[in-house]
Amino acid sequence: MVDIKMAFLHYIPVSELLLTVRSIDLMKTKTGLNRLEHHTDRYYGDDLIIRRGNTFMMWLDLSRPYYPNTDRLHLELKTGSLPTVAKGTHVIIPLVEELEDDRWEAKIVKRDGNRIKLSVNSQPTAMIGRYQLTVATHSPKGKATSTHDPGNDIRMLFNPWCEDDTVYMDDEDEKNEYVLNDVGRLYYGTENQIGARTWNYGQFDEGILDACLYVLEKSVTPPSGWGDPVNVVRVISAMINSPDDCGVVEGNWSGKYVGGTSPTAWSGSVDILKKYQKDGGIPVRYGQCWVFSGVTTTVLRCLGIPSRSVSNFNSAHDTDVSLTTDVYFNENLESIDHLNTDSIWNFHVWNDCWMARPDLPPGHGGWQAIDSTPQETSQGTFRCGPASITAIRNGQVFLKHDSPFIFAEVNSDKIYWQRNLDGTFTQIHSEKNAVGHCISTKAVGSDERNDITHLYKHPEGTEEERIAVETASRYGSKPDTYSSPIAEDISIEVTMDGEGPRMGGDAELNIVMRNASSLPRTINLHSQVSCPVPLSCPPLLTVKTLEWILQYQHYQDQLVDQAALMLTLSVRVTETQQVLATHIFLSIYNLSFSVSDIVY
Repeated sequence: MVDIKMAFLHYIPVSELLLTVRSIDLMKTKTGLNRLEHHTDRYYGDDLIIRRGNTFMMWLDLSRPYYPNTDRLHLELKTGSLPTVAKGTHVIIPLVEELEDDRWEAKIVKRDGNRIKLSVNSQPTAMIGRYQLTVATHSPKGKATSTHDPGNDIRMLFNPWCEDDTVYMDDEDEKNEYVLNDVGRLYYGTENQIGARTWNYGQFDEGILDACLYVLEKSVTPPSGWGDPVNVVRVISAMINSPDDCGVVEGNWSGKYVGGTSPTAWSGSVDILKKYQKDGGIPVRYGQCWVFSGVTTTVLRCLGIPSRSVSNFNSAHDTDVSLTTDVYFNENLESIDHLNTDSIWNFHVWNDCWMARPDLPPGHGGWQAIDSTPQETSQGTFRCGPASITAIRNGQVFLKHDSPFIFAEVNSDKIYWQRNLDGTFTQIHSEKNAVGHCISTKAVGSDERNDITHLYKHPEGTEEERIAVETASRYGSKPDTYSSPIAEDISIEVTMDGEGPRMGGDAELNIVMRNASSLPRTINLHSQVSCPVPLSCPPLLTVKTLEWILQYQHYQDQLVDQAALMLTLSVRVTETQQVLATHIFLSIYNLSFSVSDIVY
């Protein structure tokens, strides 16, 4: 009887047996190829931690050999409480003959009996977070799906090494500093006596990656938004402080720290993040600005977003979006305390993070400022940024997110007001160099202090800096703080003949000025790549064209975002004080050109 049964089984084709998955090997050890190629080998533990936009390898042990003519197989990844294919939180990864970039696909690269080795490609726009992995099979005998094993969960991070990821950073030394360095320096004190303290970011320590993902999950924001670093840093900026959402750190500036830890006692982020997760999301007591910044740097670097802590000395806090730091006196020059809510701190610490900004005009990618210290609300929540530093430097506070607040921190004028008998106020004095000094961060590859004030603002007192201040103020709650132009009769346009400059070549620009007045005008033209240029423009609807050769040696250091040039021209008309700004975007590689003009 046994012989007959064995004979019967012998004649059943193996290909007709049900195909199932017996085990999955994600090749996830720290020293394995996946972790090494994804620059995640320093994270504690043996989980599969990968960066989006890269391929990774895995073995499947099947119940029988895989026959491509009759069998089908795909992988499924799910993240969040309600995974949805349309929202990118339920990912179906098909088997294909050849992998293509920018899509989820898998390819069989090796066969060994019942085992197949897959190369899996991920999208550079994939949601970051924790994914549950299952494998679905379909054979002539029916369908089967592997059981979810928490040990095979995949942690997906942003990828500064991938050119198609919006957090891509080209310079290797900068990636080593702003993503992989787990120790940094925070600066404090006064501009005349700057102190430094070492901070242990510890983004690779045991439990920290899971703690950072816990912070994201605790935010109760949908994982479908976790593919955009702009959204993610806004979430993190909100979640590092405790108001609104029971975030990681509770602030305390009272000098009394009973029931918690003094902010000055912390020397790193690890204990804070571990305690927050261990206690189930109860805010950790206590922190001040450098603690909020240090923890923010840890979380962003852990998730794969290049970031750094930044200290600003004589840092303003603008409470009414006036873009000025205001001091009010009564008729007798006595302080009106209930109106004097603006302040200047001897120092304040926030963060820069690196990313492209496709949601802004070209040229505003790169460093973005975010601030996790709870000072003012943004869209109803205590958070701040990301704001393009380029926009802040040029006073373009109409560009999101929260540019007015950060601009005021670094470049607001301190304005003194006296109350008149009729209750109105008159400006009696102003200080133009009161805030935004010695903006500092740790240097790349060393413990030296790097002064980055020039990234946030034009040199104090220059025409460019004054134009930025006056431009910004016109978008604030006191647009008439600075004198309005007597007339606005000058227009300016920038054109360029031909296809534009090739890499290493000069750019030939035409600056076309139109004077609609009956009087001549004197124009001072400024850009970040040349000295101020005084120009005269005749009256009576005269059109004057200036041929301007922009030499490569003058603009090569200004290239950003895939060898693109964002050239900002600012203009002030001497006779009327009219201010104009023109932004020129030159794509050197693609040889495309576009111009956007904004008149203030």
